[in-house]
Amino acid sequence: MGQDTEAIRVPELLAPAGTLDALLAAVAAGADAVYAGLGALNARAALAGFTLEDLARGCAVAHARGARVYVTLNVVVYDAELVYALELARAVLAAGADALIVSDLGLIRLLREKLPAAELHLSTQAGAASAQAVAFAARELGVARVTCARELSCGELRLLAKTGVPIEAFCHGAICIAYSGACAFSALRRGRSALRGDCTQPCRQSYELVDGSGVSHIADPHAQKLLCPRDYLGIRHVEAMARAGVASLKIEGRMKNPDYVYNVVRAYRTALDAVRAGGHCDVDELERHLGRSFNRGFTDAYPRGDKRSCGAALMSLERSCNQGVRVGEVVDRRRHEICVAFDGSADAGDTLEVHTILPADAGRDVPRRWPMVPMPCGAAPGERIWVRCKRRVEVGSQVFVTASARVLAETAAVLERMRAEAAAVEIADVPALSAAPSLDDAPDASPAAVDGAQGALPVLVDDVRAAKRQLAESPEDEVAVCAWRIEDAAAWDDVLPKLTVMLDETMRAADEASVRHLCGRAHRVICRNIGQLPAALEARVPFDVAFPIAVTNARAAQFFARLGARRIYLADEVPDGAAASVARAVPEIEVVRGCPGERELMVMEHCILSVEGPCSGSCASCARRREPRMLVDAHAARLPVVVDAHGRSRVFDVR
Repeated sequence: MGQDTEAIRVPELLAPAGTLDALLAAVAAGADAVYAGLGALNARAALAGFTLEDLARGCAVAHARGARVYVTLNVVVYDAELVYALELARAVLAAGADALIVSDLGLIRLLREKLPAAELHLSTQAGAASAQAVAFAARELGVARVTCARELSCGELRLLAKTGVPIEAFCHGAICIAYSGACAFSALRRGRSALRGDCTQPCRQSYELVDGSGVSHIADPHAQKLLCPRDYLGIRHVEAMARAGVASLKIEGRMKNPDYVYNVVRAYRTALDAVRAGGHCDVDELERHLGRSFNRGFTDAYPRGDKRSCGAALMSLERSCNQGVRVGEVVDRRRHEICVAFDGSADAGDTLEVHTILPADAGRDVPRRWPMVPMPCGAAPGERIWVRCKRRVEVGSQVFVTASARVLAETAAVLERMRAEAAAVEIADVPALSAAPSLDDAPDASPAAVDGAQGALPVLVDDVRAAKRQLAESPEDEVAVCAWRIEDAAAWDDVLPKLTVMLDETMRAADEASVRHLCGRAHRVICRNIGQLPAALEARVPFDVAFPIAVTNARAAQFFARLGARRIYLADEVPDGAAASVARAVPEIEVVRGCPGERELMVMEHCILSVEGPCSGSCASCARRREPRMLVDAHAARLPVVVDAHGRSRVFDVR
């Protein structure tokens, strides 16, 4: 940090607030803005969130300290809920919220109409990952800011910022391994929808990776969390993100405790202040500081744009729990005690976790152990301290701090002051909100009401030979291919004018040329990301829209119908009543449940096959991709996995 800072505009620091205490901690630590949720539409079903009185009090404290407050309404919304959503939006704005974070395109259209003065931010769940998506959202939806996908590099963020639309980018916290919004795993396999804020986090569970014969292909026997990423760490890229033109740096963590919020915000405040001053800060120390709050290990593979090492650099393959920060190593042991040589500091009352080394003769089925013990006194780097530990551990075992007594004490002291400040605030009476509607009360419909176009669904093919054969045998059928199947573009070029091409779930800068080519050549395209819509419209090709573009209410359906969509493919999880409501709203076009082909659970930038051993970095020529692979879960369900030429993995439901 610290060179040529004259042209840098320092981004806003945006902090999570799952509770009023977390909001107070964020503001005290130096956040420029906080985001919070309340009601039934805030993408955190397990979080009680704020009351309107809490929000009004929090807004007053934040505004007094120069900070803004944004409220999340970032789930998909069904027609039966739109009146409640509008009431909730009016109430939170009246309570002092400065902006609303929204993902549902139909709700955005409703808010634009009924609350034209409201500042709306497009949520990351909408899947914006390209300049085309950002420009489309600002132009067609009227949003004032776009929160982009986590997967983007600093170079890609620069391209988005060049649109002139303010860009909000994540800088810290948990990563969803699936592209935001492009995940149906929890809904289809566990009955709880991530799009509704009720994700069961199947990505944090254990899996085996096997071939068609059931033989395991995992190189490291301790690698079980094959879908579990580490946490995003952007502290080394704060200046680069600022130089890229990012308007806001967002910390993930509305489910986190106030001490997490306070500690993380302080670290990023320090880094941003150094950028503003044109000086330097000790980034190594800030990283150690951040490690004292909950993390699954850290990665900066995304901001670096490090595609080749994503397998090793991105994933926390052994554990999905808190991993803390390394502070030393076991150098001696005796009965019920270990001697730790500290190369980092620790405080009395810290929780230490010892990563036990297994003996060389331990079998593959012997589990590792992670004893946790209290730190009896303070320790500075270079000191050796004997610590009580009843479980036997080996010399050489690494020692981590997983809970910081100092951070907890400092947060408690700050909250005592901030609560007193909040209690002294006088707020006006807040209105009572209506109860959130129950979808059980929505008009029902049989699946046939929305699956009536089932016979007209395209016939999906996997290769060019199958496409030509199908066209020759049944020329009246609509034949479709997934864009990621088209690896040799020249081989497909003469048949594309007769095909429907189902575009990919995401669209980034590197995908733009291919998307434009396909829109220019194909008979019809199925758009699955809002960034693809401008290309389809420009090419004047007939187009459909499909999940992960989420259409769950009449307003969203009417919006796409006005754009010229010929067909809407609904997500499989959309309830019958909601699906029927969508179909009634656009009788002039087909509304179909599901997409052609197998049911997709998730798509991710990460290549699952990297667990099989060192990666060559040549995704297109990788021999592993040509062999059948399946994830096997704890219930022995076999989920097919396919990796494309870009190294993106797709997980499908049981065949």
